[in-house]
Amino acid sequence: MKRSKIEAAETRRRIVKTAAAEFRRKGINATGLNDVMAAAGLTHGGFYRHFASKDQLVAEACAAALGSDADASEVPACPALSKDDLEAILAEYLSADHRDNPSEGCALAGLGSELARSDEETRAAATDGVAKLVDVFAHHYGRTNPETARARALVAVSAMIGAITLSRIVTDPKLSTAILRCARKHLAAM
Repeated sequence: MKRSKIEAAETRRRIVKTAAAEFRRKGINATGLNDVMAAAGLTHGGFYRHFASKDQLVAEACAAALGSDADASEVPACPALSKDDLEAILAEYLSADHRDNPSEGCALAGLGSELARSDEETRAAATDGVAKLVDVFAHHYGRTNPETARARALVAVSAMIGAITLSRIVTDPKLSTAILRCARKHLAAM
């Protein structure tokens, strides 16, 4: 591959990675192309050399953030999932650090309502991310039959994403902390 093609591919990866963080931090609709390109250290003019539209960037950034092209054990948006200990996963995911750093956290918790209103390609990337997340959790409930493990995984993933989302919404710090603590305690007991 020519040097310029390698550089172009690296630049594209940098834009996608930056967009994924910016979208989680500020939201998809509140993040303009100028914001993404500036955060990537580039000018707005170069955007269309890499992408046909913002929708294309959103879909690729969501796929990258959700690990749609990664192994089921590697979900970049939720790095704790590669650990074997379920309580450690819950403690890391349902933490004040995760709540307070949405640009580095789970894209599903940070962008869920916007992803629901996105185009088909972006929703497909989100669906793949959810499926992988559920598979990872089902593995942790492996001592039961596969159907029960999957059902528990669906509940756990839904509760975790919901708890992080609610903990970010509320303005009362005590309530926010209680949401995380109670969800963690309940899920650990499942």
